[in-house]
Amino acid sequence: MKVKRNTLLLLACLVWSAAGFNILRIGLMAYPAYLTAVNYLLSVLVFAVFQWFIFGKLVKKHTARITSYLEERHFFLKFFDGKAFVIMAVMMTGGIGLRVSGLAPERFIAVFYTGLGGALLLAGLLFGRNFGRAVLTPGPDNTVQKGE
Repeated sequence: MKVKRNTLLLLACLVWSAAGFNILRIGLMAYPAYLTAVNYLLSVLVFAVFQWFIFGKLVKKHTARITSYLEERHFFLKFFDGKAFVIMAVMMTGGIGLRVSGLAPERFIAVFYTGLGGALLLAGLLFGRNFGRAVLTPGPDNTVQKGE
């Protein structure tokens, strides 16, 4: 199950966009009871912290890794390395655990999940942008590379 190198960027786009959309949806569904300026600012802060310190760097790191591959075809799960999959698993387990256990109040879910989901969704969209750039960038023979 090997795919073209650029397709790994598309897979990262789809996985992170889906995760971001779902988490953002959970946050927004909880938000109506907590519509205040302070909560909006907190959501923006959560978004900025995750985007600036984690997901923005993650997108750059994995895009650089993928585009530096010399071989054209790779196993489809190579869109991330082992460390990124562990981070994803810990975040999913922690998030599900928080919601199921009831330890996190609904206001926390609204504020935190909205910010986190927005940052995850943006990371996915940035992978999509990088896929588009990789596919549309002229190759060594000045022809446009075709995606899969």
